[in-house]
Amino acid sequence: MDFSSTKIIKKTCPIRQLGTGAAHHFFGYYNKTPWHQTQPYVLANQYGSMDADLTPDQVAAVGYFDVSDNDSFHKIGETSTWNWQMGCQLQWLDGATGNKVIFNVRAASSDGHYPSFGALIHDIDTNETTSLAHPVYSVAPDSSYAITVDYRRLYVTHETIGYSEDRGRATDLPLCPADDGLRRIDLPTGETRLLVSYDQLKSFHHRASMDKAIHWISHAEINPSSSRILFLHRWTERVEDETCFLHRLITVNADGSGMRLLECSDHPLPQLQENFDPNAVGTYDYEKSEYQISHPFWKDDDHIIVWGPHADAIHYHLYQDKDGGSVDIVGQGLLTENGHMSYSPTNQRWLLTDTYPDSQTSIRKLLIYDTEKDVAYDIGDFYTSDLKKVSRCDLHPRWNRTGSQVCIDSVHEGQRQMYVVDVSAIVGE
Repeated sequence: MDFSSTKIIKKTCPIRQLGTGAAHHFFGYYNKTPWHQTQPYVLANQYGSMDADLTPDQVAAVGYFDVSDNDSFHKIGETSTWNWQMGCQLQWLDGATGNKVIFNVRAASSDGHYPSFGALIHDIDTNETTSLAHPVYSVAPDSSYAITVDYRRLYVTHETIGYSEDRGRATDLPLCPADDGLRRIDLPTGETRLLVSYDQLKSFHHRASMDKAIHWISHAEINPSSSRILFLHRWTERVEDETCFLHRLITVNADGSGMRLLECSDHPLPQLQENFDPNAVGTYDYEKSEYQISHPFWKDDDHIIVWGPHADAIHYHLYQDKDGGSVDIVGQGLLTENGHMSYSPTNQRWLLTDTYPDSQTSIRKLLIYDTEKDVAYDIGDFYTSDLKKVSRCDLHPRWNRTGSQVCIDSVHEGQRQMYVVDVSAIVGE
């Protein structure tokens, strides 16, 4: 990204750390907001280390900061089912009555399809908790259902977003099963059903590269009206090297019908040669691949923004969720690196994103792009220490409910903490 461009404006914004003390805090991914709809609460996970290698016995506190009470941290539960990238999928149930959150936990006696993991729904007002026999990935905005995948499979294929098990890394997972894939969980009843199987995905616009590969689903998200789901279908013959991952962006109705292929980045893989050394791949090489499809986000019910290739060029692309729908470049010449992007919840003129660390300076950038004026605001430089790939700390910027503040996770001050950036001076212009 050319930060000398006259269309990239350096803008200093007020920033502060949430909370104090020796404990580390983080939230997780870019596609969920930690802020409550009306209360001054910000969800967070709390842990005693900033970069531990995760095992099933490491317990993180689950809770929220009350920003109206000196950022006091209120613990509501614990979990040993989490990772540094996505946490425990902690999220508000916006469509439910009262003040409820949902998060993943370890569930040794679960009767679900994934016997090591489940989820809890916690009512902050009554302190009551409801157990679910399956973990969650994303919750529908109306809170009627959630979607999930097998986190054991993710731990094998994409460890940074999977969960470890007591028995270690699974070695008996089928490559492309017909009885697993994307599942739907009815939140009031806990009942589940399979929406799309891996076997279905392999048959859907089949590619020869799928035949010997292990398949998985990630980055699943539900549109604002809760009617349609996006996800990334990925497959590979070499899980040790993420540059060998192949990608497709797919959408489907909430009942599993109407599956649609929006993009596919299947391409030849010289890395599959016997003499290729996956250890030679840098920590961020995968995120900077010219074939990567990553970080999709629903702009509205009918459009998805994603970083990925289309028509032989990689950009931020805005897809119309329609057969033969339009594909438009966003921020051409300005937004030239992979990042975690989201539109303001109140004014879609503004697109929030970040960058991965610069290879020379280890600096990550925080950016807001003005889609009307075609100008990018560079609002923060954040140094990252040399963490492992699985324990790295991406900024993962998230808007508050009014689009006036941004929350990030960062290690630039030597701890893993959450920070709030006031961007009202930019978006209020």
